[in-house]
Amino acid sequence: MFSRAAFSAAGLAALSWAAGSCGGDARPPLLMEGAGVSQIPRVQPLRATATLAHDPDDPAIWIHPAAPERSLILGTVKAAAPHGGLAVFGLDGQLRQLVNGIDRPNNVDVEYGLTLGGRTIDIAVVTERYARRVRVFAIAPDGSGVSDLAQLPVLEGESGEGGAPMGIAMYRRPRDGAIFAIVAPKTGPRDGYLWQYRLHDGGAGSLAATPVRRFGQFSGAGEIEAVAVDDTAGHIYYADEGNGIHKWHADPEHPDAARPLAHFARDAFGGDREGIAIYAAPDGTGYVIATDQLPLDSQYRVYRRQASDGRSDAQPATAGTFSGGADSTDGIEATARNLGPEFPRGLFVAMNSTARNFLLFRWEDVEQALATSPRRQARPRQTP
Repeated sequence: MFSRAAFSAAGLAALSWAAGSCGGDARPPLLMEGAGVSQIPRVQPLRATATLAHDPDDPAIWIHPAAPERSLILGTVKAAAPHGGLAVFGLDGQLRQLVNGIDRPNNVDVEYGLTLGGRTIDIAVVTERYARRVRVFAIAPDGSGVSDLAQLPVLEGESGEGGAPMGIAMYRRPRDGAIFAIVAPKTGPRDGYLWQYRLHDGGAGSLAATPVRRFGQFSGAGEIEAVAVDDTAGHIYYADEGNGIHKWHADPEHPDAARPLAHFARDAFGGDREGIAIYAAPDGTGYVIATDQLPLDSQYRVYRRQASDGRSDAQPATAGTFSGGADSTDGIEATARNLGPEFPRGLFVAMNSTARNFLLFRWEDVEQALATSPRRQARPRQTP
């Protein structure tokens, strides 16, 4: 997906630090790449998670309801069964649980407040690509781990890789608490690439998934894997890897649900558009963050969540670019919630390929980088 022909010495240094400090707390200061390279600020992670035995792919964050410092990071282990799995880390980076036996999981997302069998639970949902289904896990209220809840077939009736789920994003509709899953297959048509399901009690305490719509335009360049939902604003963002980021209404019953809202991030990327994360501040501001997947030192391109005129169909303005020393990043995740003394303004998490771990960044450090970042970084796309 990209060329490894060129990289900076600073990138090698950052990658070496990330690979060698799993679970550690030492954090070098903010670095700036030299004028001869790119002038993009590099944020040093607070720490890295423990190293996994196989390639990671996508992270999600679960926020503890009573003790935010005991929140969890969940990450997929991208391998065929029996090695594929779901890893559960504490904010200290230590591995708390590893669920094995998932057949080539790709993405994971978390949602809160699913009503099932008379109880309300938080869930983590994982795409199981080779089994052509999603796996649903209940998250223990005390944050002690996850347990298997359901296995739900998706993309039924599709042949080949059109029936193989990769991307996943969860949406909880504010007006009634209905919970939906948006699923992206490995391949799909130019129109109607994404599938949306409503998750609900199927009776006798069992979980069911009912398809409610297909939507989403696709350029045909690469694939669509990264999907993220802004629950509060009610927007879905997905990455058309070689063509940009699309924005749609998340509510399938919205009057304009069949109309795309925006298509942005169409230039200035050197690699594929991979992970997407939403940093949703309590005051309605925030950011949409997209991975520019580059070897040794992936970059993260940041766009403003809100339009200056308040229109939902406005093109998001560029807020800046930063890097973090992660190699060939796929998935990313972010939260604006206070997660305790180490992450008072939130957390940004990035997958790190070579070291097979995830990097954890304090949002304060990301903000500092954005304050010094160029608003537009024109660069040629790297040749595969």
